Amino acid sequence: MGADGAGYTVFLDRDGVINRDSPDYVTSWDQFVFLPGSLEAIVRLTRAGMAVMLITNQSAVGRGMMDVATLEDMHRNLRQAVERQGGRIDAVFYCPHHPDEGCDCRKPKPGLILEARRQYNLDLAASTMIGDSARDIECGIRAGCGRTILVRTGLHDAQAQLTTKGLHPDRVAADLAAAVDWLLGTMGKTP
Repeated sequence: MGADGAGYTVFLDRDGVINRDSPDYVTSWDQFVFLPGSLEAIVRLTRAGMAVMLITNQSAVGRGMMDVATLEDMHRNLRQAVERQGGRIDAVFYCPHHPDEGCDCRKPKPGLILEARRQYNLDLAASTMIGDSARDIECGIRAGCGRTILVRTGLHDAQAQLTTKGLHPDRVAADLAAAVDWLLGTMGKTP
């Protein structure tokens, strides 16, 4: 991490934030389509000196729709695509379990973020969770992230779901690029 954002971590959900989500799941790199501006947004976070970590539910593994090797290959390709643009994804944490398994790592449970904190000795108060679903925002809140940002590029009306639960993100943004604009602006960095 660079000096400007040293110690600050941004957790990103994957499907619906970085790439186009699908009701049929994204189960291969061929199906992975970057959302407009998402690569550039990750590059801007990297240049601001922030750590970027992926926090993603991938139940397609637990559902038998893809194997762990395919998922990890997708994440390797994602990281390489980001690096080619001058950015970096510092770590990837994923839940491969079926929703019925009752694991501690499936969002909205905070297990993935807490594991990232443990592995990297993170100050979660100096972090932001950016996601497109109610479970992403709830996960960030439950983990103790300093900020949560909901992006509107997902498949569901997450804002209504959050309101029903009495939860509110710190910001609602059109997409990842707009979320990064706001985040860097609040930190006094040039967006």
